[in-house]
Amino acid sequence: MRDAHSGTGNVPQMAPAQTPPPLILASTSRYRRELLERLQMPFEVEAPGVDETPLPGEAPAALAQRLALQKAHAVAQRHPSAVVIGSDQVADLNGQAIGKPHTHERAVQQLRAMSGHSVVFQTAVAVVRHHAGMAEVRLSPVVVRFRDLSDVEIETYLRREQPYDCAGSATSEGLGITLLRNVESLDPTALIGLPLTTVCELMRLAGLDPLTAGATGGVSANTSPPMAGHGA
Repeated sequence: MRDAHSGTGNVPQMAPAQTPPPLILASTSRYRRELLERLQMPFEVEAPGVDETPLPGEAPAALAQRLALQKAHAVAQRHPSAVVIGSDQVADLNGQAIGKPHTHERAVQQLRAMSGHSVVFQTAVAVVRHHAGMAEVRLSPVVVRFRDLSDVEIETYLRREQPYDCAGSATSEGLGITLLRNVESLDPTALIGLPLTTVCELMRLAGLDPLTAGATGGVSANTSPPMAGHGA
C-alpha cells in the first residue's frame, strides 16, 4: 500500500502546455521587423516574393489590402501551420497610388507632388493561418498633412535620410517628421508600416495571444530574394 503522505499516490497530472504556432513576418522591411519586435515574441522573417505591380485602375486602398493578403498567403503556403503576417502601405494622393520611389529623382517628384497637401497612407495588414482556415485583412489609414516644402528642403532631407524604400519618400520615425504639419491616426505604428493594435487583434483570432505566447527566442531571416516590384 502506498504511503498517502509520500507524494507518490494518485496525483492529478497537469496537461502539457500547448506549443504556440510559429509566427512569421512575410516582409523584408526593416521597419516592420523592428515594430514586430516590440511585442517581444519569437518570430521569423521570410521574403514573400510577390509581384507588387498595381492592377489597372486599382485604388490605393484596394492595392494595399490585396498585396498584404498576397504576401501572407505566399509565405503561409510554405508554412501552413504558422501564423503569417503580411503588410503593405500605399500613399494615396487624391486617389493616385504613390509607392516606394527607389531613386532620388522619383523621391523628389513625390515630395514635390505632396507638398502642401494631405496624403492618406493606406496601411493594410493581413494574418493568414492555412491549417486553421484563417485569412483576415484590415486597413488602417493615416492622414498626413505635408508642409509647403521648398526644393532646398526636399534635397536636404533626401540627402540626409535617403528614404528610397519608403512609400511616399518620408519616414515619420526619422527626419521625415520635419516635413509634416500634422498626422491623424488611430494607431501611430500604422504610419511606420505595421499597425500593431490590428496585428494583435488578428493574431488572437488566429489563436496566438501576444501576451501569453512568450518572449523567448529571437528573429531569424530567410534570405530568399523578393521578386521585382515595390518591395516587401
